[in-house]
Amino acid sequence: MLRTPSSPQPEPIALRPVVPPPPPACDLTRVRVGVAGWAYPDWKGLVYPAKAGRDFEPLSFLARKFRVLEVDSTFYQTPEPARTAEWARKVADFPEFRFSVKLFRGFTHARKASLADERAFHRALDPLVRYNRLCAVLVQWPWSFKDTPESRKALEELLSRFSAYPLVVELRHAAWAKGDVLAVLRERGAAFCNIDQPSLAQCLGPTSAVTAELAYFRFHGRNAAAWFREGAGRDARYDYLYGADELAPWAEAVREASGMAREVAVIFNNHFRGKAVANAFQFQHALSGERQPVPAELIGAYPSLEPASSTVFQRALFG
Repeated sequence: MLRTPSSPQPEPIALRPVVPPPPPACDLTRVRVGVAGWAYPDWKGLVYPAKAGRDFEPLSFLARKFRVLEVDSTFYQTPEPARTAEWARKVADFPEFRFSVKLFRGFTHARKASLADERAFHRALDPLVRYNRLCAVLVQWPWSFKDTPESRKALEELLSRFSAYPLVVELRHAAWAKGDVLAVLRERGAAFCNIDQPSLAQCLGPTSAVTAELAYFRFHGRNAAAWFREGAGRDARYDYLYGADELAPWAEAVREASGMAREVAVIFNNHFRGKAVANAFQFQHALSGERQPVPAELIGAYPSLEPASSTVFQRALFG
């Protein structure tokens, strides 16, 4: 029917720009995000309260916010079983919380660990296994550990010696970026450690490999200037704060890995001045879309955390 001038006219259709939908939220029940270590003096007043009392427990504090922590101290010295049992006791109120434990460096760096060292490490893990607190054992090789027949033999030997545990193998040299390496780990049920590190010659680049029931991602920061600098301390090497744009591709990789692995662990090792904690909060937000309970002091130091935080932040107090 023809419309007359007096007939009601249809409303004009508003043309709106097409906005891509946000990335799908990730099921965090299958993904554990956390940090490496917890006993850093420079975290006081940033991650931990500046006036924390004598009863303050850093381990319990972090277990409220994350579902995994990587134990860094075991790399330098194997603890007594009483100490690892104490760690388990301190997280007793958090049934989903787990520890990832770094293997003693005598096995991977000095390469002089004895049978007594092996037995001591097994004893140290016993309480964590008994209380179902062990996520994985991280076998971290140095960059100088290159793909040679001797290195392959050493790798196979450690995979056998610690086969009773879920193992994660970190290889930093680019020579290991080969399909047959992944095949060896897959055959042994060991996880390949996907790492983010400075993009330098002969450094392993970004990967998203899944070779076991556990997928593992580890972030070291991108401080290329200090990574190989002689005399650079641990703090300098890991002094780096990731931007949200740098984490976004990794969040997508973790989403994909969570569809292939039974469980995914994501560890931030850029510990200097609490930057690992800051990025771990950002990463949890990127995966789930949920705002995070970020300490106000940490937002004051790193304002880029505000969009990911549920904390009421008064900028004037931290100006």
